[in-house]
Amino acid sequence: MGKKLKALAGNFTDNQFAHTVKGSAQQIWLAGLGAFAKAQEEGGKVFDVLVNEGKTVQTRTRKMTDEKLASVAGKAAGTWDRLEQAFEDRVARSLGSLGVPSKKDLDKLSKRVEDLTVVVQSLKGAKGAPKATGKTTTKPIARKPAIKKPVAKPAAPKTAA
Repeated sequence: MGKKLKALAGNFTDNQFAHTVKGSAQQIWLAGLGAFAKAQEEGGKVFDVLVNEGKTVQTRTRKMTDEKLASVAGKAAGTWDRLEQAFEDRVARSLGSLGVPSKKDLDKLSKRVEDLTVVVQSLKGAKGAPKATGKTTTKPIARKPAIKKPVAKPAAPKTAA
């Protein structure tokens, strides 16, 4: 660039050279202003495009996050259910080993009592006893008073004669 300027300078006088440099500087300045204006104009458009792309990415990311969260929550619920079932099974085994009846045992016993109640009621009905009216109340059985036996007196001690 220096050689070019010297070649141009050789052809021009000092005044012409200054005028040429001034004109070139003016053109460079105007080109810079034009580039700045273009960048601002295009920058606004680019900014709007970037905002729209950011919204799209955010929506996509939020959707994927929600799906992953739902998946993890489902797995956690399944794991929690298995843990709860294992705990219930262990407690039931422990209670069974201690001889505590289970709900199933109590249900079977209740059913058996109901069946026996029906049988007893049918036997009472066969003997001519009045049928129960839906209330299952038992009347106390009259008992004979206990007979007291006389208390035996202790025998008198024997003396040696």
